[in-house]
Amino acid sequence: EGRREFEELLLRCAKTALNSKLIAKQKDFFGKIAVDAIKHLDSDISLDLNMVGIKKVPGGSTTDSFIVEGVAFKKTFSYAGFEQAPKLFKDPEICLLNVELELKSESSNAEIRIEDPAKYQSIVDAEWKIIYDKLQSIVDSGAKIVLSKLPIGDLATQFFADRGVFCAGRVNNEDLDRVAQATGGVIQTSLNDLNKKILGKCGRFEERQVGSERFNVFTGCPETKTTTIILRGGAEQFIAETERSLHDALMVVKRTVEHASVVGGGGAIEMELSKHLRDYSRTIDTKQQLVIGAFAKAFEVIPRQLSHNAGFDATDVMNDLRTAHHQGKIWYGVDIDNEGVCDTMKTYVWEPSANKKNAIVAACEAACMILSVDETIKNPKAGNIDDQRRINPRG
Repeated sequence: EGRREFEELLLRCAKTALNSKLIAKQKDFFGKIAVDAIKHLDSDISLDLNMVGIKKVPGGSTTDSFIVEGVAFKKTFSYAGFEQAPKLFKDPEICLLNVELELKSESSNAEIRIEDPAKYQSIVDAEWKIIYDKLQSIVDSGAKIVLSKLPIGDLATQFFADRGVFCAGRVNNEDLDRVAQATGGVIQTSLNDLNKKILGKCGRFEERQVGSERFNVFTGCPETKTTTIILRGGAEQFIAETERSLHDALMVVKRTVEHASVVGGGGAIEMELSKHLRDYSRTIDTKQQLVIGAFAKAFEVIPRQLSHNAGFDATDVMNDLRTAHHQGKIWYGVDIDNEGVCDTMKTYVWEPSANKKNAIVAACEAACMILSVDETIKNPKAGNIDDQRRINPRG
């Protein structure tokens, strides 16, 4: 029961973050995605948003977006033999490599001296034997999926396909790291000691079509500490804006999970802080009273700006807020829907308290830095150049 209530709190915080975004009408949909993504991260250590992959696929509706409880990444560059490899596995073992599996010719300045021309073939055979031994060692390890940061050539692709093994080279570093986190595999830089302990495992692997792209999807991972969000949309610009909005929601949910403390939004906490500081300033009989009073007045900028942005009469709204907070209604803030004031805790307009603390500290530091600047210097030559351009724009 307590966990369900906490998830509801997280969902409301995510919706509040999405209220002012382009995807505000889909805030219920994307709010749930943000909460589900953060829930799967490792809460025992610092929540790392790098473990939440966001992939963008143009086409379809915004609500066609979905979350994968595991890892998904776009199909990498592949050679002809790739299509013969199986694309669906259940409970496969996964080999993660940082090794190039490609037959490479020697550099142009290499020199080999032989006395008998017949021995030349043995040198060529030795090159082939090295690559075949590497490939056979991977197959013998029992791995059914081979992923590498470096290229996997056409020879290796065909070799694996003939033996029912799926392979993908040139996998992005972040994607391979997330596969390692989810499956429990260890990325290998050599093939000398391949064994069952370093192989990853997942419940299901498949290559899935998403829009015009093909994705490699790992689900049912035993150590899932990562998720992937696939974003859909009509235009790339809209998908990019959706990604930025969703990132804000993810950060808000992350902060709430880490600190489990929220305050009322809509300018409520700022008005209460302003009231508290104004009352406190009246207990001081020195010049500091003016400083604290000005600091208190500065907090009112937030609800005033919210009123302006919504097209309300800011003077009336501010008067109503001051009256409400004087009467002890500490969570009263700007009501955007009904042009007035309301209890933001009851309307679920919540924000993580850590975010508010950081915002206040950052604003104070910025103000102090500006006040510490006692003089500015302007380059007179630069000023003359600007004047000349205004007189003769073509010059």
